[in-house]
Amino acid sequence: MNVDNTTLNDLSIFAHEEELSVFHRLDFARTIGGRAWLRYYIDQPLNSIKLINDRQQLLQRIINVLDQWPVTINNGTIMVIERYFESAVDNIPKAPGVINALSYKLLSGPDYSLISYTVGHFASFIRGMHQVKELLWANDNAPELAIILERINALLKRPLLQNILQRDATKKFSASDNLNIGHFLRYDFKTQCQDMIELYSKLDAFYSMATACKKYDFSFPAFTDAERPQLSAEQLYHPLLPVPVAYDIELTPQQNFLFLTGANMAGKSTFIKAVGVSVYLAHLGMGVPAKNMQLSYFDGLLSNIQVVDNIIKGESYFFNEVQRIHNTLEKITDGKKWLILIDELFKGTNVQDAMKCSTVVIQGLRKMKNTLFILSTHLYEIGEELKQYPNIQFRYFETEVQDDQLLFSYQLKNGISNDRLGYLILKREGVVDMLEKL
Repeated sequence: MNVDNTTLNDLSIFAHEEELSVFHRLDFARTIGGRAWLRYYIDQPLNSIKLINDRQQLLQRIINVLDQWPVTINNGTIMVIERYFESAVDNIPKAPGVINALSYKLLSGPDYSLISYTVGHFASFIRGMHQVKELLWANDNAPELAIILERINALLKRPLLQNILQRDATKKFSASDNLNIGHFLRYDFKTQCQDMIELYSKLDAFYSMATACKKYDFSFPAFTDAERPQLSAEQLYHPLLPVPVAYDIELTPQQNFLFLTGANMAGKSTFIKAVGVSVYLAHLGMGVPAKNMQLSYFDGLLSNIQVVDNIIKGESYFFNEVQRIHNTLEKITDGKKWLILIDELFKGTNVQDAMKCSTVVIQGLRKMKNTLFILSTHLYEIGEELKQYPNIQFRYFETEVQDDQLLFSYQLKNGISNDRLGYLILKREGVVDMLEKL
């Protein structure tokens, strides 16, 4: 699925303040390498329904065994092993006897301590990898998972590693054992060990995604191989909100354009972003924040939400809005399936101009049969003219006023809003009173 950086920023998939990002919300990785792979997977939407279904199967496999996931592998364990390869130590004897081992321990005490410490962590790592392999091994695993596990299984077949696995984990290694394993790790198994760490990092990333799905009770969406795009969801919500409100949505080939209205702060932007985030997560093969979701595979997802001006280039806010629409049109005329999210179109010009521009754009976009649109606007007046088009559906967020106080239900309703609350907000915040006293 084609997603540009503007859309990723609009949807807060990644953010400068990481705590405010979707990535941070999904991050349950236990290692630095796992977190790096998680970022990679979240940045790479899958490009076919088969790959998405395979990823869903992989994550579901891990979800089923989350409570048995080994705790013997953590970031500290991996860091100890990696630093061992970089540390300078006296030459380690191969297959040392008792005398050689005692001699090395006495003459190279600090080096022996490092070796012994590393071997303990390495043994824990090997036992943990064996546990993960045993937990996930199955004949019907998704190809991506099967390849990782088969490689781990092949690496674990080394006789010395088998010896470690067969030993009592509660008993300490002898000096000879420490030097023997330390020699093997440093001189014979370095590349393979680094390979195994990378394999675990991938599994750690999948563990993080699976944990997020289970913790937040995400549901895996069903993809349809329809000729034209469609999307329906029940009880969909935004995953970054602490107390979210859920929505139902349905976009079909017959009604592929949603015209959304409502007062500022009523929930329009949150709704649009909730849909975008859910569709994006679905194309990662993840569960989504909804009771259920059915959708077609989208070749692209584009948003027009947080347009800014560019002082350095001398480009106005309105000019950049126009450029974003221009670039969107260039992309979605390729005959592929797109989801387009537009929030408050043409805020950068006067009302009359914005109404004319918005009407022209909507009348043109609604002709696109292979694209789904969600467009919000504060220009309620243009809605009446658009009612002649059967493929446009109208939804709004209602706002009530009680004792000069705004009450937001955040519930989607059929129709077009007629709220005019700007002056009320100005008055409620004391601005009118301050101005009168000037």
